[in-house]
Amino acid sequence: MRLAYPLALLLLLPAVAAVVAGWWFSRHRRRGVPVAGLAFVASGLPATWRTRARAALPLLRLLALAALVAAVARPQSVATAERVASSGIDIVLALDTSGSMRAEDFQPDNRLTVAKRVIRDFIAQRHTDRIGLVVFAGESFTQCPLTLDYPMLDTLLAQVDFGILADGTAIGTAIANGVNRLADSKAKSRILILLTDGENNAGPIDPITAAKLAAGRGVRVYTIGVGKEGMVRMPVQTPFGVRYQRLESHIDEEALKRIAETTGGRYFRADAADALAEIFTTIDKLEKSEVAVRAYHRYGELFPWPVAAALALLLIEVVLRAGPLAVVG
Repeated sequence: MRLAYPLALLLLLPAVAAVVAGWWFSRHRRRGVPVAGLAFVASGLPATWRTRARAALPLLRLLALAALVAAVARPQSVATAERVASSGIDIVLALDTSGSMRAEDFQPDNRLTVAKRVIRDFIAQRHTDRIGLVVFAGESFTQCPLTLDYPMLDTLLAQVDFGILADGTAIGTAIANGVNRLADSKAKSRILILLTDGENNAGPIDPITAAKLAAGRGVRVYTIGVGKEGMVRMPVQTPFGVRYQRLESHIDEEALKRIAETTGGRYFRADAADALAEIFTTIDKLEKSEVAVRAYHRYGELFPWPVAAALALLLIEVVLRAGPLAVVG
């Protein structure tokens, strides 16, 4: 709520002064000729409820005047709506779910768990950007199309796990899938963030060919190599339960760098959980959208309510003075 004419509230000062002055004069004006001794007698009489109620009648008039002053100030209800005047950035996240993402070099969690947690934090920092999610291993599919429904995206991200796809690392297919998700985008900036811990060994599309496709569509690709090079601790399912082995981990950094360079993006390397979080913070700063927001206000007049209240108070005063509080002469 707001007041269209807030300075009108200054009228309360003379209104209060007028009511108080009227009350004071009514209490002190002389009625008839004073008779000696009667004042002493009257002072000893107990006050009745009519006397007290009659003395409070000026308060009704004061409240009525206050309500009229409030009406003059024109109270208004305010309905505000906002419309985004320009679109944000369209982002597709391509997440590797191959078996090598089970490696626990980001202890105490594996690579996929840490990646999902960091991606969730990244999504929480966006507000007007459509975000989609592509997962890949030996194949690739769209887990979530471009959307502004971040709670739904978060739910679908939580469902990403190992074993959904045949094992392998189809980087080229994942890039092509992500570019297709962005094909109908009208956003000024379209980016693909590819997170993987291996080298392309599956799928019909070569990563560099897919990168050229992305560049031709105006899609910038940020590539992130996840994990430590060399021997890493890997859980392996055996007939006797889960056992841990030391297996070789290799990331094709040269290919990931070429993909990023071809599309005008950047390559990052994350060999620890905090490093991965810092990379997404950097991308968040690089790809901030400038969104113009226009606010619309609609005002509803509320002055009839204080006017009605003032009339009701004045009517109550008149009825009381003419009825139960009438002065009996």
